Amino acid sequence: MGLDRKTDEYIESHHGEAIELLKELAVIPSPSGHEERRAEFCRAWLERHGCGNVYIDEALNVIYPIGCSDDGPVTVFMAHSDVVFPDMEELPLREEGDRLYCPGIGDDTANSVVLLMAARYIAENHLVPKDHGVLLVINSGEEGLGNLKGSRKIVADYGGRIRRFYSFDGYACNAVDKAIGSRRYRITLRTEGGHSYFDFGRVSAIHQMASLICDLYSAELPKEGRTTYNAGVISGGTSVNTIAQECTMLYEIRSDRKENIEEMERHLHGLIASLREKCASVDISVIGERPCASGVDPALQAELNASVTDAVRKYFGRDPEFAPASMDTNIPLSMGIPSIGIGCYEGGGMHTREEYVEKDSLIPGMKLGFDLILSCFTRS
Repeated sequence: MGLDRKTDEYIESHHGEAIELLKELAVIPSPSGHEERRAEFCRAWLERHGCGNVYIDEALNVIYPIGCSDDGPVTVFMAHSDVVFPDMEELPLREEGDRLYCPGIGDDTANSVVLLMAARYIAENHLVPKDHGVLLVINSGEEGLGNLKGSRKIVADYGGRIRRFYSFDGYACNAVDKAIGSRRYRITLRTEGGHSYFDFGRVSAIHQMASLICDLYSAELPKEGRTTYNAGVISGGTSVNTIAQECTMLYEIRSDRKENIEEMERHLHGLIASLREKCASVDISVIGERPCASGVDPALQAELNASVTDAVRKYFGRDPEFAPASMDTNIPLSMGIPSIGIGCYEGGGMHTREEYVEKDSLIPGMKLGFDLILSCFTRS
């Protein structure tokens, strides 16, 4: 659709304010499950800039509903407030030339800033949705074991009313239109244990867990689609001279096909059953689950993809690269809702403590985000 001159000038003249907002927001600690401080900051900021009816729901989503009726259709735009880093103290920010460095400053703080600035513009100009409501959401629980809590809550509350779903996430020019599903498990193995010398020969929980990991890593993968697995965390034992009584592992299966996840899960449970028969007590629990896509209308999804492609081309001068991923869009895609993820900044170091944002990229990034959001509004 494109931006009019007024909006274009607004974005360029407010670039400095967007950078200051990014600096202020980025240092607020916000690990998954502890987004309270960042959520409250966003709520207060939106209200201070004229956004009405803003509220924080029980999942810690900050929601700005615009033109929403009790049962009418809505389009959702969201960016997540949580970061992968566990810090509960202020995050370290530094500025070097054209870059801002801070853990989580790109994923997903820069994208949140774009959404907040668009919300402010809508409120200041009293814009009205064209034909159905719009939800602007700073959502919780996207990272790690947050298990897409915020996205799940929005879809649960609005369900079949959602017509389209956008997630501002990741870098500009990286688009996500397919969902990589996953299941994450906590596996705890217990044995008798004992003294490393006097009880030598007794079963070690660490040894048995190591054997389980070797068996899992030797599994034959499904031939269709792409499927992966990972033993990400392992802990246990008491001391160097103790035969371990207990060992715990966090294990993950990912795939772009639901049936592949189920096949790998059957293999996992078969190995655990064998362990239980041999020598050990084994507990397994699902600690996270992200669904694959299901039942999305290809024509509607293609329409959404085309609009994002046009916008990225317009403001960043190249076509986006489409690839499957695991993100907030997994939930609506699993419910057959056309959905897409797209970033609104350029930078690097995602999920590292050296993460950075190119400051100048927020100008085309805001233009991209504004264009997609304002396509739902009547513009004077």
